[in-house]
Amino acid sequence: MTTADDLIELVRTYNPKTNAKKLAEAYAYGEKMHEGQFRHSGEPYFTHPVAVAVILTDMHLDDATIITALLHDTIEDTKSTYSEVSKKFGREVAELVDGVTKLTNLQLNSSETKQAENFRKLFIAMSKDLRVILVKLADRLHNMRTLRSMKPEKQVQKARETMDIFAPLAGRMGMQWMRDELEDLAFQVLNPDGRTSIIRRFIKLQRETGDVIHKITGDIRIELDKAHIEGEVFGRAKKPYSIWRKMEEKKLSFSRLSDIYGFRVICGTEAECYATLGAIHQRWRAVPGRFKDYISQPKSNGYRSIHTTVSGRDGKRVEVQIRTRQMNEVAEAGIAAHWAYKDGIRVKNPFAVDPVKWIASLTERLDSSEDHEDFLEAVKLEMYQDQVFCFTPKGEVVKLPKGATPLDFAYAIHTRIGDSCVGAKIDGIRVPLWTRLKNGQSVEIITAEGQRPQATWVDIVATGRAKTAIRRSLREEDRGRFIKLGLELARVAFDHVGKRMSDRALTTAARRLHIADSDELLARVGAAEISARYVVQTLYPELTAKPGEEIDAGHAIVGLAPDQTFLRANCCQPVPGERIVGLTYRGQGVRIHAIECPVLSDYQDETDRWIDLRWHAGPHAAVYTVSFDMTISNDAGVLGRICSLIGEQKANISDLHFSDRKQDFYRLIIDVDLRDVEHMHAVRLALEADSDVATIKRHRDLTRKP
Repeated sequence: MTTADDLIELVRTYNPKTNAKKLAEAYAYGEKMHEGQFRHSGEPYFTHPVAVAVILTDMHLDDATIITALLHDTIEDTKSTYSEVSKKFGREVAELVDGVTKLTNLQLNSSETKQAENFRKLFIAMSKDLRVILVKLADRLHNMRTLRSMKPEKQVQKARETMDIFAPLAGRMGMQWMRDELEDLAFQVLNPDGRTSIIRRFIKLQRETGDVIHKITGDIRIELDKAHIEGEVFGRAKKPYSIWRKMEEKKLSFSRLSDIYGFRVICGTEAECYATLGAIHQRWRAVPGRFKDYISQPKSNGYRSIHTTVSGRDGKRVEVQIRTRQMNEVAEAGIAAHWAYKDGIRVKNPFAVDPVKWIASLTERLDSSEDHEDFLEAVKLEMYQDQVFCFTPKGEVVKLPKGATPLDFAYAIHTRIGDSCVGAKIDGIRVPLWTRLKNGQSVEIITAEGQRPQATWVDIVATGRAKTAIRRSLREEDRGRFIKLGLELARVAFDHVGKRMSDRALTTAARRLHIADSDELLARVGAAEISARYVVQTLYPELTAKPGEEIDAGHAIVGLAPDQTFLRANCCQPVPGERIVGLTYRGQGVRIHAIECPVLSDYQDETDRWIDLRWHAGPHAAVYTVSFDMTISNDAGVLGRICSLIGEQKANISDLHFSDRKQDFYRLIIDVDLRDVEHMHAVRLALEADSDVATIKRHRDLTRKP
């Protein structure tokens, strides 16, 4: 474990004026508070806060942040209190430690409504002091590095949460190195076979081609010397998850994937960056559509760089990033560059973004989201976005996420412009509203009085602001009809638990759900945005099953002996609600089969191995995988829509592979995690209703071991 003296020396390398005494006191206090506590690996617990502090020293952060890292678990996990930390280390540190504690207690992967509310709290914490998030990200990074000592199911939960929330958040904050590592560590848990396969192919490729990175780095240095440009050149192979994602997005095999290497040129000045770009393009052919100038049009998190892809040595595609040293510091540290120290003083990097302004730009469009679902969607869109820059006819720049359409452009200008949009011109040519915008295009929006948003627009737009505005307009249009329907649905839900629906009850529920009034609540119930059952649950939690009370998969079967373990049979994949029977296997516990499973006929003479079982009554978690055999049209967007339909039914796709590909259709096996037989029927019905789904049936592979 890093000692107090070692940690102080790490801080002194970039901040000679550090308060070594205060750091040592924080180290000793944290060690004392965590005395007797151990991690899952068996190590003393205090090794974790120290490791988090070391990660933050790599970002050259201030003393308050380093001390917060050392104490970040004391208020939550020890007898320490806010007032004691404040008295010993000052209010600033106490506020930061308290902020990290509150973030740790947020369940970001809970039900959608709860998750959205927790995301709001996350952004509130960020707006108070962004260093809270920096400590939390470093905390998550170290936890992911040491994840293997946890139970497998806990590893998967943490990995999914990291992939869905913390990795994109790090990327949105400009800390790409942290995003890459978090994604790769999560990928190692979620798809170990895929990651191993990519690493093996890399090793094989290196044997066949030699050290490509060294060769191309040398080639670039030669071109810089010819142009009399002083610059550093670095090369690296892309992370396994980054390669996997490209393979999935582009539907390419590893052998057909070209740009798996990335190179970076660090120059002294901005002028040298453009000179370097010219030298590289003069030597190698540029790949069309793969050039981005983030120096003239920086990202909102302060990131500046030139990106280009060229056909390099042996025709291999090579991605090159060109930036100055100051730009590189921001690219490495992201928003953290605002607090970075050098030689004892805070670095005034001209490219570092003011965190207050950055968090304001990130959240300004989220505040207008009226309900949980819209807010959650907007947050995720903001975190995952990659930007394109388009121009109004007057030459003003509008920043939009990748995949945005003219409708997004219209709503980015003003909601009134979006609502009344009837058409658009790109570079003077009339285009459909679903056209995807590209960098540098000039967009003109055509409007008309009396035009109202169409329901299909929700699927066309890519920004949370546009989706929220469209849904609000559609709600208002159908408000009367939805209120009437919501009233009937709510009445039935109240009757179901033996309670009478009243204006007072609806008003109370609306207030607890942070909705304006009872009419708005009923409108959302009628529009299926909130379930009537959830409204009743808000008022009478003791009479309804809470999300946290779902039956654990390990205790889902009734009829087993206390010492018997069980697994669902792979051949028939039974789900709650289906009739089941158990078969005992020596040394392997019990396998649960659906009663109609053909495999059971092989054991009809071994009745001593049969056990009469049933599913536990009550709500089950969506963890029971069922395979569907589907035939779908081979058209653009069909597979994406199929995945969206499954997601809309609150089901998760755990695997997907194609069993047959033809010119006009695909046949695929898709694994979906479900709650019970009713959930399975709902998913199947939604898919059958799609015109591009030719056939769908339950896939039962009798060749697989029970």
